[in-house]
Amino acid sequence: MSKQPNIILILVDDMGFSDIGSYGSEIHTPNLDKLANEGIRFSQFYNTPRCCPTRASIMTGLYPHQAGLGFMEEDIGNPAYSGTLHKQCVTIAEALGDQYHSLMVGKWHLGKKPSQRPFERGFANYTGLLDGASNYFKPEPDKALIRRNVPFQAPR
Repeated sequence: MSKQPNIILILVDDMGFSDIGSYGSEIHTPNLDKLANEGIRFSQFYNTPRCCPTRASIMTGLYPHQAGLGFMEEDIGNPAYSGTLHKQCVTIAEALGDQYHSLMVGKWHLGKKPSQRPFERGFANYTGLLDGASNYFKPEPDKALIRRNVPFQAPR
């Protein structure tokens, strides 16, 4: 039986195509370069100018409007702009199921209600911010860091 490959997907807000060494940057990024050079790299990739819609597409493989995040996390009364992933959309973690241990770290920004959180969308473990723009070290009270579905304070 062959071993399944690891899947590491890195999404960074406000990063340009050539901002790491393996894509032509003059910035020295040896660890990211090693991951890119030993794995599969995108040579064509399209995203939206907003973080939520891009994240929704990557998580589901759908256009952002199909997933419910045509704009951001605001529900404006239209299914394409519901502000959260639709329940019928399958996330990459849900699709991988029990074949992989799916872990997510960082900004979720795809819905804050308990039923919309990473644990409810197939991730076995999550540490990060449910909301968008926030401060990891001094989060606002309603934008706390979450670890295993429990709010916590980052160490200083």
